[in-house]
Amino acid sequence: MRASRLVTILLLLQSRGRLTATQLAEELEVSVRTIYRDVESLHAAGIPLYGDAGHRGGYRLLDGYRTRLTGLSPDEARALSLSGLPGPAAELGLGSVLAAAQLKVRAALPPALAEQVGQVQSRFHLDATGWYATADETPFLPAVADAVWRGRALRLRYRRWKAPTDVDRRLEPYGLVLKAGRWYLVARHTGPRPRTYRVDQILALEVLDEEFAIPGSFDLAAYWKTSTTEFLDQLHRADATVRLTGTAIARLSATAAEAAARTGVPDTDGRTRAVLPIESVEHACREFLALGPEIEVLEPAELRDRLAAAARATAALYE
Repeated sequence: MRASRLVTILLLLQSRGRLTATQLAEELEVSVRTIYRDVESLHAAGIPLYGDAGHRGGYRLLDGYRTRLTGLSPDEARALSLSGLPGPAAELGLGSVLAAAQLKVRAALPPALAEQVGQVQSRFHLDATGWYATADETPFLPAVADAVWRGRALRLRYRRWKAPTDVDRRLEPYGLVLKAGRWYLVARHTGPRPRTYRVDQILALEVLDEEFAIPGSFDLAAYWKTSTTEFLDQLHRADATVRLTGTAIARLSATAAEAAARTGVPDTDGRTRAVLPIESVEHACREFLALGPEIEVLEPAELRDRLAAAARATAALYE
């Protein structure tokens, strides 16, 4: 721990310039007296570190001195790929590792470039969670991530949507995906093709002392793209022919808006006639009711009748 702290002090001074003992103590969460002892140790090791007294004083390195202690550890290298995602990095158990990796990178850069990096980090922020959604509880995420890093099999109890809901599985984890604030595990259970599991639906977990090899042909990004396309194709099992206004088009989901743009043709009253994919009559009824008179369903007849009945029932409540 002390050796790591000494290196961190050196990197902080190299990347930020002059810092007081109090500032270093707050950064490292130690006492000021500990910083004094650490500075003495750096002096004894021959580091050109100087202290200036007074209100504007502090510790600094000799001008032009650059440390070579900036090699990244394997964990830091993995965390660096998430440098724009501090929230997900923390969820994976890599928050402090990410901070250390960023510090090493900044310390290794020329001062002018390091200052630009700091400005970018202070002016851009990514929040991957969708609106009106609470964060999923994922207590097993760090353990799952560790199994992914180390190539270890998992034994878990998993809750799925169909009966039997709670099942036991032995999985070989291939990778993790963060989609709209939700974590998904891509893993192989049986057969050659992996499947997708929601991390927040893991009820119990054991990391096994069993190694496995991911096929060299497997590409996580390509799998996810194919998987999501197949999911949407299965989800949208029917079509609805509709007439809708520009206001309705602007409020459609991304998939429905794309279908409207692809199939839409001008109709009367400034409306557009289009064919939209739907999951089911019941689901489409709920979705289209939210658009009110901005959309008119022409087909299927069952959906048109359901919407008309819902509209009459709503109107009757206010008569």
